[in-house]
Amino acid sequence: MNMQGDADVRKRRKRRKRRRRRRNFQVIAAAAIVIAALSAVLLWVSGQPGGGWSDKLRSAGEGEVSGLYWDMDGEELYSPHAILMELNSGEILYSRKEDEKIYPASLTKMMTAILTIEQIDSLEERLTVPESIFPQLYAEDASMAGFDPGEEVSCRDLLYGMLLPSGAECCLTAAEWIAGSEEGFAEMMNRKAAEIGMEHTHFTNSTGLHQAEHYSTAEDLAALLRYALQNPEFREIFTSRTHVTSPTNRHPDGLTLWSTMYESMDEVEIANGKILGGKTGYTPEAGLCLASLANIGGTEYILVTAGARGSHDTEQYHILDAVHLYSGIEG
Repeated sequence: MNMQGDADVRKRRKRRKRRRRRRNFQVIAAAAIVIAALSAVLLWVSGQPGGGWSDKLRSAGEGEVSGLYWDMDGEELYSPHAILMELNSGEILYSRKEDEKIYPASLTKMMTAILTIEQIDSLEERLTVPESIFPQLYAEDASMAGFDPGEEVSCRDLLYGMLLPSGAECCLTAAEWIAGSEEGFAEMMNRKAAEIGMEHTHFTNSTGLHQAEHYSTAEDLAALLRYALQNPEFREIFTSRTHVTSPTNRHPDGLTLWSTMYESMDEVEIANGKILGGKTGYTPEAGLCLASLANIGGTEYILVTAGARGSHDTEQYHILDAVHLYSGIEG
């Protein structure tokens, strides 16, 4: 081969090498794009309710937590905030963003109820529902138990009205009677919160109606529920499905009060046990919230979930989460 031929061969080899380098670079670049896209998807999934790998590890580990087998898929959890614990020991079995700030909505009424119980001398004492509280409650479309302005109601019935149908008029009646004003009662609520270790909670009202400075965490609300359930009167009311009030000057036959949780649950069952009671909550800012108590295999557990998307008119995702998480415990 002459010198010109050798030069042509060398040129062709150089061109082939350049083409191979370009193809290799294109392959590497394409792979990098795919990896980046997958990473973005995984980061997005980890930010969704139940989607974080760390949450799955915290909740399940290698499938065992303190001897309990978890049959739960974190991706099916609708509530971005949750904490599940054994009632007696306080051992946390599952948690997700439990220490982040949330709006508690009507879960606030658990504090209003236990504080009322601790402040009164007799559950049979009768209070008059003030007419002055109703314009504000109507304006804010607050949930009501059904008591009328000027109605004389026993403290016991007011407590059932707070926790079962989530009656705001019951909360304000008790708050004004005990502290003289709702503002004064909120100060008492905050002192009680500090006393029982609710370090990231601040109350500004007795009902849970939305206010920017009225907030808590799922962890703090679990501490509140665990504390309140030690009181037999609170426990009896919290675990009731319905209650018929005593006769009053406005309702001579009494009122029948229904638990908002049981209205949403209907006949839903959980594996190996039963949900004993609960308190629902909802505002557009808070989402769907639930604090509940269950007995599974003879052991009692409490669960607080918050922030599930939806409303009173949608699927009740907080109830679905409770069934899902409780059913993951083997009794």
